[in-house]
Amino acid sequence: MQFKDYYQILGVPRDATAEDIKKAFRNLARKYHPDVSKEADAESRMQEINEANTVLSDPEKRAAYDQVGRSYHSGQEFHAPPGWDAGFEFSGGGFSPGEAAGFSDFFAELFGHMGGGAHGFGRHARSQAQDHHARILLDLEDSFSGATRQISLRVPQLDASGRLALITRTLNVRIPKGICAGQVIRLAGQGAPGASGVPAGDLLLEVEFRPHPRFHAEGADLYMTLPIAPWEAALGGLVPVDLPGGGSIKVRIPEGAQSGGQLRVRGKGIPRNPPGDLLLELKVVLPPASTPKARQVYEDMARDLAFDPRRNVKG
Repeated sequence: MQFKDYYQILGVPRDATAEDIKKAFRNLARKYHPDVSKEADAESRMQEINEANTVLSDPEKRAAYDQVGRSYHSGQEFHAPPGWDAGFEFSGGGFSPGEAAGFSDFFAELFGHMGGGAHGFGRHARSQAQDHHARILLDLEDSFSGATRQISLRVPQLDASGRLALITRTLNVRIPKGICAGQVIRLAGQGAPGASGVPAGDLLLEVEFRPHPRFHAEGADLYMTLPIAPWEAALGGLVPVDLPGGGSIKVRIPEGAQSGGQLRVRGKGIPRNPPGDLLLELKVVLPPASTPKARQVYEDMARDLAFDPRRNVKG
């Protein structure tokens, strides 16, 4: 997938005002609208122009696009980084995956899941005020212990000259123990203010976990690659595993274990009700033959074991 430079498509600089973008869109629409244009590529060009205008004319989407687009140029190979839009506060609305499919794959990957109904975003049923939403990045450890975290959100706004500006607001957020990626923390009254006595909307924070050096979560289950020594694999034994929430457990490695084998430790995933499981993929790690003694051990094994690991793949 290639990165799309929406500023280049509309022919405006990156610091263009809202009025600049509106004028550029109108001028291009007069030239490329299929109903009036004689250009051979009018339909495809107009689709690109509409897509660019949809993003750049919306301060929220434009701010998120600017964030992810700083390191890319038009036509460059692109994959949206995990959590690329975390920390931006958006109003309700957005695009469902089906609606985003009317634009390019690039647009759908960036905006196809922003503000959709799948996570309960949008207008609150009890209020005429609008709910806001944001994705936030948490450490996996927060789910094990529960925590109160200071969360800073960037709120895109247009300044007096019509240029995009980011206002930061900071909130203290209680992280409930056992929360999983994809779940939502609702902060009552922290969304858009109501009018004429109508209560303010809510702020809905969708949780994602930062990349962890050892674990990754799928729902309430945790996955980890567990390195084991050759003698632990061959003979079996107990090995310690440190858990994200602190403390450790001992896991029994079965005799004759192989790399790629998986062990399931029930109830040692994310501590919710019921708790998730811990799934360990075994990886046999060989010690290096970097000393005379280690080299001698390998030479003795080669002579005494008469083991051919390729025996079953010959012929």
